[in-house]
Amino acid sequence: MRKKIFFVLFILVLFRIGATIPIPGIDQIRLQSFLTGNQFFGLLNIFSGGGLSNLSIVMLGVAPYITATIIMQLLTMIFPQLKEMYHEEGETGKQKFNQYSRILTVPLAALQAIGLLSLLGREHVLINLTLFERIMNIIVVITGSLLLMWLGELISEFGIGNGISLLIFAGIVAGLPSGIQKALFTFDYSQIPLYLMFLIAAVFIIAGVVLITEAERPIPISYAKQVRGIKMYGGFSTHLPLRVNQAGVIPIIFAISILLFPQMIVNFLSGFQGSVIQVITKFLSVFMNNLWVYGSLYFILVFVFTYFYTAVTFDPEAVSTNLQKSGAFVPGIRPGRPTAEFISKILNRITLVGAIFLGLIAVLPLSIRAITGISALTIGGTALLIVVSVVLETIKQIEAQVVMREYE
Repeated sequence: MRKKIFFVLFILVLFRIGATIPIPGIDQIRLQSFLTGNQFFGLLNIFSGGGLSNLSIVMLGVAPYITATIIMQLLTMIFPQLKEMYHEEGETGKQKFNQYSRILTVPLAALQAIGLLSLLGREHVLINLTLFERIMNIIVVITGSLLLMWLGELISEFGIGNGISLLIFAGIVAGLPSGIQKALFTFDYSQIPLYLMFLIAAVFIIAGVVLITEAERPIPISYAKQVRGIKMYGGFSTHLPLRVNQAGVIPIIFAISILLFPQMIVNFLSGFQGSVIQVITKFLSVFMNNLWVYGSLYFILVFVFTYFYTAVTFDPEAVSTNLQKSGAFVPGIRPGRPTAEFISKILNRITLVGAIFLGLIAVLPLSIRAITGISALTIGGTALLIVVSVVLETIKQIEAQVVMREYE
């Protein structure tokens, strides 16, 4: 386990080194001005591990790989072959499914690199670049994203924890020193009561995130007795755990992507003239600047996507079929379709709690900003969920390693 921990730390050091190496031709003053208050690039900066803040060679981070994974999981609802591969073919099917996600990452990274660097060039953040240098920048950025994907999978295979999640976690934590430094420079003694209120609220919020993340609804499962020769098998009871927050942080990422799409349109149309374009730009700007409208739509989208993503990743029919094949049943419920309907009913009820919780966490920074007037990032809830989830999952894996060693 010591070797695994040191291996993870070594990979994270390599990742942080890559996040400090910038691509050529950057105007730092224009870059800071461009990134200030930009919500979309704030979210992308989280998934790049802070690499976007200085336009490093890993500025895209693992965002293309995450997008490819989400797209592949959504395609399982359209193509039965992919669904069968992911849910029924075991470890071999999942490896093949992950390979398709890796292949899809390449064109997605190319599209994001071309779009991002073109936008930065139009905003004069990248200056005095020849055509060859622009092409080289695109190739370097694509390679940096694929390198991070590879490093993340190395952590998952030879280290402890989920590699992609740990890279995102490391990027979030790496931004804490600069945030604390900024808070100290702007410290105001008259605001001490407000700071204490924020600290107390943060403790309760983190406790709530841990509670909901760990919360499960156990469904009792019994195995029928089977006699084979002179031996009897089965006859014991266990439970099927259903997580309250089955979808994790994915619904917030979906909702932010859709809500920040109007901002991308405004940035794109800002260089064009015309009365119709100006009306569209003005309408979208009003929509983005009204915190109450923005927050309400944000909550609704997170709520809807929580149900949607839970339906994509958890199939009650498949669970019911697997239970029936193994001779298991829910006491008082007939095997087959009645069991699937029973699991689906319970899942819908507990997902309601998870969806409301995710929605509240997502709009919490917006609510604080609307009530107190203090600016807060709309991605704060996402970062908090990622940090807490990664810490809990890593602790569980370390405990499992310790138990395995003591057992041996």
